[in-house]
Amino acid sequence: MKSLAIFCGASMGNNPAHRQLAVDTAELVAERGMTLVYGGGNVGLMGVIADAAMAKGGKVIGVIPHFLHRKEVAHQGLTQIHYVETMHERKALMADLSDGFLALPGGFGTLDEFCEILTWSQLGLHNKPIGILNAYGYFNSLLAFFDQSVTHGFLTARLRGLVLEGSTPEEIIDLLAQRESLVSE
Repeated sequence: MKSLAIFCGASMGNNPAHRQLAVDTAELVAERGMTLVYGGGNVGLMGVIADAAMAKGGKVIGVIPHFLHRKEVAHQGLTQIHYVETMHERKALMADLSDGFLALPGGFGTLDEFCEILTWSQLGLHNKPIGILNAYGYFNSLLAFFDQSVTHGFLTARLRGLVLEGSTPEEIIDLLAQRESLVSE
């Protein structure tokens, strides 16, 4: 896997573990020689992952809509930054630039990005691995919802299997890389 899109919060949340999880994940991405692709902001966990990856010598690409440039304060120290017009363009370009996708803690924006990329996979628009870093149970409720969707017949077990889960950065990045290698064979 050469590049990984990370979806995460534009705020820090109220648990200091969120910040450390973001640092650990970004450092691992950089150490493994992958390019980090993210929303381009310099705030919250988004800023943390960009700074941590660059501090380890990693390549970081940001994608940010013009209207969020001021609100999320576009990061000025990235390897590359792309300015786009809409959120749809942001997600599409992030998808094009990435070999896989990973959700870290965040709110509505994180969930929007994650679910849209998941839906695109369901529809056959891409075949790239998608994962959730479920450290300390942050995503337990979301994962239970996905399981409930299978039970109620809204998702098949195969579609539920599109979402890889790991509790540590190492575990989830290894799972994403394994899935990518299976898809490319």
